[in-house]
Amino acid sequence: MARREEEIRDLVSSSRFLVIGGAGSIGQATAREIFKRDPKLLHVVDISENNMVELVRDIRSTIGYGTGTFETFSIDCGGREFEALMAGGEGYDYVLNLSALKHVRSEKDPFTLLRLIEVNILNTIKTIHLTRDKGAKRYFCVSTDKAANPVNMMGASKRIMEMFLMRESATMNISMARFANVAFSDGSLLHGFNQRFAKRQPISAPSDVRRYFITPQESGELCMMSCLFGGNRDIFFPKESEELRLTTFSDIAVRFVRSYGFEPYMCESEDEARHRAAELIAAKQWPCYFFKSDTTGEKDFEEFFTDKEALDFDRFANIGVIVNPDAHDPAKLDMFLAEIAAIRTSVTWDKRRVVELFEAMIPEFEHLDKGKYLESRM
Repeated sequence: MARREEEIRDLVSSSRFLVIGGAGSIGQATAREIFKRDPKLLHVVDISENNMVELVRDIRSTIGYGTGTFETFSIDCGGREFEALMAGGEGYDYVLNLSALKHVRSEKDPFTLLRLIEVNILNTIKTIHLTRDKGAKRYFCVSTDKAANPVNMMGASKRIMEMFLMRESATMNISMARFANVAFSDGSLLHGFNQRFAKRQPISAPSDVRRYFITPQESGELCMMSCLFGGNRDIFFPKESEELRLTTFSDIAVRFVRSYGFEPYMCESEDEARHRAAELIAAKQWPCYFFKSDTTGEKDFEEFFTDKEALDFDRFANIGVIVNPDAHDPAKLDMFLAEIAAIRTSVTWDKRRVVELFEAMIPEFEHLDKGKYLESRM
């Protein structure tokens, strides 16, 4: 990226940007990357008022001020307020959508699951149409590594979102990014380590689940690069390296505890970890409970692409690119929207009906409900 810095600055400083979902961990990192290159205009939209306040405080306390316009709006991108913002403004050159429901636990019931579909798929379609009508040059949307060979409804929702983006690419330039877990991002298990440590509580983690991790800054850089330099329908992902390798959560937990001057103490059960917490912590040992994963939606390892996707490893030094053809199934996409609309207007909502719809959209997706979810874990 350093070799393109002058080109990046020229593009950013002469352009107008809209960041949707800009108060989340990835959204804040992306907004920072854009802001520090002095854009002509940067608008940030997010439903989280408190996180938006922190974004502004963070930027003012580190980067300071620029010559362009910087405004934030604590509104829902799926609501009437967002429509009014779009109708009244001059439009944007680049639109980056970082809004997402990202937790595997979101699939445990039909109510949260329908909300996941609304945020990850329906709002994406809506914001594309609104920003395209205002003349945007490019629409970027973050996907997830869990969209490659998905095993849970969250990853499958992002895969279906990618299908809709392929259709929209016929009338607007669209790019995406799949990447790993952002280390210590809001709501993540690693963020939970910080919370447990601050509250003097045990640390719990699966010992058999391996994940890739990148820093918040790396996530922001990858999103910005895909938005600025991605070809139509391209999906960017980080190349594997010594720094980017599969790591278990339990290994990270051990290093985390030791970094604070404690030695991890391996407990045999959740009860032991809870009951001995005060005693162990006083002795400079931290209670840890590691277990084999047995909850719905967990994948043993993560991957950025499938063996059916065309890859370009030569374009960038540290970024790989999935090059997608102009291909989609209009009838299948229309069927999905019609079925979701029918489910939402039903008096009662049935999760199995949604699962079957996802399986129809992604034939290789086989949803395995183990009857146990992450909320049953400490």
